Amino acid sequence: MDSGSKVLITGATGQVAFPVAIALAVEHQVTAIARFRDTAKREALEARGVECVEVDLAKADFAKVSTDFDYVANFAVLKSGKWDLDVNLYAESISLLMEHTRSAKAFLHCSSTGVYQPAGAHELKESDPLGDNHRAMMPTYSISKIAAEVMVRYSARRFSIPTTIARLNVPYGDEGGWPAFHLAMMRAGQPIPVHADRPNLFNPIHHDDIARMVPALLDSASLPTTIVNWGGDETVSLEEWCELLASEAGCVPTFIETDSTIGGVRVDLTRMHELVGHTKIDWREGMRRLVASHPA
Repeated sequence: MDSGSKVLITGATGQVAFPVAIALAVEHQVTAIARFRDTAKREALEARGVECVEVDLAKADFAKVSTDFDYVANFAVLKSGKWDLDVNLYAESISLLMEHTRSAKAFLHCSSTGVYQPAGAHELKESDPLGDNHRAMMPTYSISKIAAEVMVRYSARRFSIPTTIARLNVPYGDEGGWPAFHLAMMRAGQPIPVHADRPNLFNPIHHDDIARMVPALLDSASLPTTIVNWGGDETVSLEEWCELLASEAGCVPTFIETDSTIGGVRVDLTRMHELVGHTKIDWREGMRRLVASHPA
């Protein structure tokens, strides 16, 4: 990824894409598209040199969006719970975006390890079965994400765009993430739901590592599409990170076992290590930083 490249990023006000856009803007010409309902986020992006274009991705109206980009990174997120809205954004709109920007050298689609069939503590490879992993909490999420992967793979071939689909595990950092919700719940004295198939193992990845790896993921794009798990090198249980967060925040963690929550999603990172290397942020350091950036 050459310095000064023109990069388009979707969902730039989200907790993952926001730090990515800021990091890439140091060396590249970054354009961000989003609805920008959070004016503070827009101002923060513009202050770092990111061009912001107001676009409702769900409507797929790209009239204000240039077609002249070297790279496109899709981080758009919608969790409405409504099938028509979520499938439209994740599948139809992303495919239409790829058509609009088909002259790009490479396309990165941020997917989720939530596309895998629940497998407990089994270390999931990219070739493992897909399934409705997140139904207990987000009924449309996993199926919509799988639909998106299918459309991205089709569009990559249809428009000859080298593409990477990166299945992201648990992103977290100063901008928030699932552990930040756990922190808020513990501060409020609420029990943390954990699946009965314990321990609930994941590969949490800090926003700093995510932003650092994006250029290499774009450079790894191919036809047919590159598919790779994307997570932190360390396997950590939800229970472990909650206990550390609670210790740092001065509160007491409590857990409640239930089937109405997401079970562990542990992933094999062999392919990620081959393509983009290893993560650098130790999960304990990352969680301590999260507490510091989210004062009570």
